[in-house]
Amino acid sequence: MPDSTSIPSLEELSLHASGPVATTTNPPTTSPTPAILSEIQNIATHVQPPTIPPHRSHDPSNNLKRSDPFQFGSRYLEEGDSIFEFNAWDHVDPSTDPLYTSYTAHQLAFQRTHAVSAFDARRFAAHPDKWWDKFYTNNTTNFFKDRKWLRQEFPILSECTRPRTAAETADPSVGKSVILEVGAGAGNTAFPILAGNENPGLVIHACDFSKKAVELIRKHEAYDGERIRAEVWDLADPVQTLPPGVQPGSVDVVVLIFVFSALSPEQWGQAVRNVWRVLRPGGEVCFRDYGRGDLAQVRFKKGRWLGENFYVRGDGTRVYFFGEDELSGIWTGLAEEKKGDRGKEGEKSERDEQDEVAIEYATAGSGAGETIGDEEAVTPAFEIVSLGVDRRLLVNRQKQLKMYRCWMQGRFRKPESSSPISEVPIPHDLGEANTQESGNAINPT
Repeated sequence: MPDSTSIPSLEELSLHASGPVATTTNPPTTSPTPAILSEIQNIATHVQPPTIPPHRSHDPSNNLKRSDPFQFGSRYLEEGDSIFEFNAWDHVDPSTDPLYTSYTAHQLAFQRTHAVSAFDARRFAAHPDKWWDKFYTNNTTNFFKDRKWLRQEFPILSECTRPRTAAETADPSVGKSVILEVGAGAGNTAFPILAGNENPGLVIHACDFSKKAVELIRKHEAYDGERIRAEVWDLADPVQTLPPGVQPGSVDVVVLIFVFSALSPEQWGQAVRNVWRVLRPGGEVCFRDYGRGDLAQVRFKKGRWLGENFYVRGDGTRVYFFGEDELSGIWTGLAEEKKGDRGKEGEKSERDEQDEVAIEYATAGSGAGETIGDEEAVTPAFEIVSLGVDRRLLVNRQKQLKMYRCWMQGRFRKPESSSPISEVPIPHDLGEANTQESGNAINPT
């Protein structure tokens, strides 16, 4: 049996395997000169470490949702990006997605061949306010989110709500600002504007043709009758009544957020004339609505198609999807002029006749097209300050789904040199009834 003292230890085996341990001494070091230290300090002071742009960051302290003001439209989908890395991408053209393009073409063709019946079209159009009353009865204030982005997208709202100087306050013509919101719904536009207001002369007229919506605004805890006046009013009122307390040419800004799409095409002309009538020269319209090809349009099933780009939802409310050139024609007056020229020539294409049938169903009982005096001859011509398409690709990362959204956004100005549309007397037997029973409301978004 071998002597245990002759068995090498683990340390000895380790030393044997690695060979003799070399001993080294650290070379002498020299201290940096004052000039080098000064240069290092200068670099550290002026050169910032690279950071990820907010629109590409997953860090909660460095992303767009926490920026002030909130930022839109800066996350572009570039080559090499993973679509499902973020929840949304800006300005993505759906035509670059062959699968979605094919699906869209199939859906639109299917919708046209499975239109709303004539009976249902008349039923939904006869009293559109009834369907919006039901909508707000069912959803109350829970459907829409407050639109806190309005001042960034429409700078004129910041001008209306900024604090006034002593000189401006002393001059009512300068200090006072009047905003008319049409299709005010539950107040998701009016109350955010009021919350950020610093102008003691601000007045907001929040109008909707749904009585239920107006009730919700008046019951809101932030409702202030001195600053917000909620009233029932029809944007496309054919007898041209104005909201209570609003005089012709007295409004600085008209806000139309997802409102025009609730009107039938035959009502657009009258709606533009009514907006023109309330705006002062130089006043602006802040406009946002649905764009053509939006996923909400593509998803409609059979029995929802009222006319080209015009649909009725499952809850009975109606919605139109706009194109950029179409909106330009509506607000500059070119669309009305073309309509008049086509009527004078007496020429109607097959498509025109089909549209007229759809419009007849869609506007039954609405009073659209009625005029008093010479109003039919008046064609307001707004200046287009800006008008564009806002596209966004929304992503469900868990289910790996892509959703293409499209909205239209614009600012339209009444020229400084324009003259107001003449006053039109309101017959006593028509004015009150039209104000109470017909009108316009905001669309779900």
